[in-house]
Amino acid sequence: MICSKCYSRKISKLSDGRYKCWQCLNRFSDFSGTYLAHNRIPFRKILLLIKLFLMELTASKASKETNLSYKSCLNFFNKCRRAIYDHNLPKQVQFKGEIELDEAYFGEKRKGKRGRGAANKIPVFGIRERGGKVLVEPVVNVEEETLAKLTRNHVRKGSKAYTDKFRSYNSLILQGYEHIRVDHDKRFANGKTHINSIESFWAYAKERLLKYHGISPQKFLFYLKELEWRFNCQKNPDLFGILAKYLTSLVRLST
Repeated sequence: MICSKCYSRKISKLSDGRYKCWQCLNRFSDFSGTYLAHNRIPFRKILLLIKLFLMELTASKASKETNLSYKSCLNFFNKCRRAIYDHNLPKQVQFKGEIELDEAYFGEKRKGKRGRGAANKIPVFGIRERGGKVLVEPVVNVEEETLAKLTRNHVRKGSKAYTDKFRSYNSLILQGYEHIRVDHDKRFANGKTHINSIESFWAYAKERLLKYHGISPQKFLFYLKELEWRFNCQKNPDLFGILAKYLTSLVRLST
C-alpha cells in the first residue's frame, strides 16, 4: 500500500477502513483516484453490478437484483461506460486492408424523413475492417471534409475502401484509397462489393439502445462506445476481468 498523493509507504489503516499517510497526512481508501472513488456500494455488490452490467441489464433491473437504489445502479453503470471509453480511445491509423465506411443516424423515432437529413438525429460515422474491429464516432455533420478527415486519421492509405454512393465519399480515391462503391438502388451486395459488415454493427447497436427509451445527447457517446467495445470483444472470454481492471485503475483524463 502506498499513498495515492505522495506515493510514500508510511501508511497506517484507520478505524473507518481508510488509510492515512504520515508523510503528507493524506487520507484515502482502497479505490482513491480510481473510477470507484467516492463509492459507498459494498464490495460484494460492486462485483455483482459488474456482472449485471456485462449481462446488459438496465439500471432499473439491476436495482431489483441488488436491492440498491436506481440512482446508485445508474451511477455505477455510467462509471463503467466512462472507464470503457477512457481505456479505448482510438489510435491513429489502426485499420488497413479491406475497410467499410458508412454513416448511421441515432435518436428517437419521429414522423418525417428517415436516414440522411432526418431531423433531431445524431449522425455517427463508422469504420470497420473486414474480419476485424469497428470504430464509431458521433460527428457534427456528414460532409465530405468531416468523413475524409476521420478516414485519414484511422485508415492506412492504400487500403481498399467500400462505401455506398453517398457524395461525401467522392474524394476517397484522391486521399490515397482504392475506392469501391455499392449501388443500393440496384443491389445490396455483388460478391465482395458490399458494406454488410459495418451495417451489421448498426443493427447490433440500434437493437440494444432501444431498451433505454431515449438517451441524452450528453451521455450518448459513452453508450455508443460501450457498444463498440462489446462488439469488438465478443470473442473475449474475460470481459469481467477486463472491466474490473478498468474500474480499479487510475482515472484517465480524457476529453
